[in-house]
Amino acid sequence: MASDSGTVAVIWRGDPAADPSETRNHGRLLPVFDALTELGIGVVSVLYRDDVHDAVRDRLLDVDGVLVWVDPIGAGEDRTTLDTVLRDASSRGVWVSTHPDTIEKMGTKAVLHRTRELSWGSDTRLYSSPTELREGFPQLLSLGRPRVLKHDRSNGGLGVWRVTPPPDPQTATVSVQHAAPRDDSVEVVTLDDFMDRCDHYFEGGGKLVDQPFMPRIADGLIRAYLVEATVVGFARQQPAEGHRRDRVLGLPSSKTMFGAGEPDFAVLRRQLEDEWVPGLRRCVDLAEADLPVLWDADFLLGPPTTSGQDTYALCEINVSSVLPFPPSAPPLVARAVRTRLDDRR
Repeated sequence: MASDSGTVAVIWRGDPAADPSETRNHGRLLPVFDALTELGIGVVSVLYRDDVHDAVRDRLLDVDGVLVWVDPIGAGEDRTTLDTVLRDASSRGVWVSTHPDTIEKMGTKAVLHRTRELSWGSDTRLYSSPTELREGFPQLLSLGRPRVLKHDRSNGGLGVWRVTPPPDPQTATVSVQHAAPRDDSVEVVTLDDFMDRCDHYFEGGGKLVDQPFMPRIADGLIRAYLVEATVVGFARQQPAEGHRRDRVLGLPSSKTMFGAGEPDFAVLRRQLEDEWVPGLRRCVDLAEADLPVLWDADFLLGPPTTSGQDTYALCEINVSSVLPFPPSAPPLVARAVRTRLDDRR
């Protein structure tokens, strides 16, 4: 669909032979389509699968920009092939959000280590090999407090583990809980067996991020949505009913949305816009023009201050596929897209 204001391809996973309008994500993304169209930007829906990557590349070379909603892991595929396609399109002058280089800098769990010195950070370690894991992780567990290991490229709780040392430091076993099932089941295994189980996370250059367990996860998670450097809304997620508070890890996907002006999150918004987003860009060497047009940051509640005010600890940043999003986001996304396209003309 040609347009004087430019044309944008919107990509999500799906069977290329299917009608995009019949897929689940079409309905979820429709407000973005409508907002882009209202500003005179043409929209092309593209369903992606690795086996049609050449055809997708050809389609992208006929548009001015690309908006991507594709998780790191999904439908049995990762982002490796798609990211190659997106880099190729970008090198030929097509604007891409979010660009794979930006994802590398801020959209993997490694950002927790790169920004650990910001006030949203914690005692975070990064392991780049099985050897580093075996050298560092047992020492931290020996302090007697649970840790959380996270695969740097994962979503939906996949590759996220809470590891709790035994009360007796002489015991060789640990309790492990996987976040992906979103239940409160735990398994007791030897630490060596668990670390052996993690070896495959390092394949293809993968990494593991190691953080202290935040016990206030039982009070829920707060997601802040941003368009570029501006907060546009919030969501709160709560543990599932019936879960033991001491075993909360994975949270259900249902979210309660709030506007950017929600008073309960005024402090978090101010910290994000005034301190943390500039600090993030500095830590990962990211230009403001390279920020995603839509992204989110997940926070757990940290220890209250002496005055009783909540503190916030970064849990992860999502840039690959931000769904759902607040109703206020699509018009702001569309304006950001038009500005990016105009700047490139």
